Amino acid sequence: MNTKLTTILPRSLIPTLLLCATLAFAGDSHPNDDSKADVWWPVRPFIGNWEGDVSGEPGDGKAERSYAFALRDQFIQVTNKSVYPPQEKNPKGEVHQDVGFISYDKAAKKFILRQFHVEGFVNQFALESFDEEHRMFVFVSTAIENIAPGWRARETYKFPSNDEFIETFALAKPGQDFATYSETHFHRRR
Repeated sequence: MNTKLTTILPRSLIPTLLLCATLAFAGDSHPNDDSKADVWWPVRPFIGNWEGDVSGEPGDGKAERSYAFALRDQFIQVTNKSVYPPQEKNPKGEVHQDVGFISYDKAAKKFILRQFHVEGFVNQFALESFDEEHRMFVFVSTAIENIAPGWRARETYKFPSNDEFIETFALAKPGQDFATYSETHFHRRR
């Protein structure tokens, strides 16, 4: 035992101080501790309010979308509205709305996107690929409610910058490849 320490501090206090110092250093020495990692970092670029131009099967229109943390930051809530005015391709026009949630499935280690559409569809997607360098996300459907069996859907998001992203929504009929249904170019609303 260091005699200098025992002259300054009582012997009975030294083990307690050593234990406290060990615990303090040990707390910082677990870089692989998943409990402290930010699982949301890949999808944080979505957070905010967006507006953009949409084109596709329903025609050309305008879209508004927001992404915000909800329910004690356990989910990201997505609110979407696309307005297609009457046009040759869609003489009556239409307003599409959906609400969704992004969650993180800890067991599968994947982000899950669930969308609830005004038309009655409920889509569930899993993040199939994330390219950090090109800032691209690809969600592929794992289930779709209220549609004929065999249909699939895919949502692809690409971020050319922090303030814009392009969403491509594609559908696949049973036994067929994906075909683009709509594409929306979003810009962050200030």
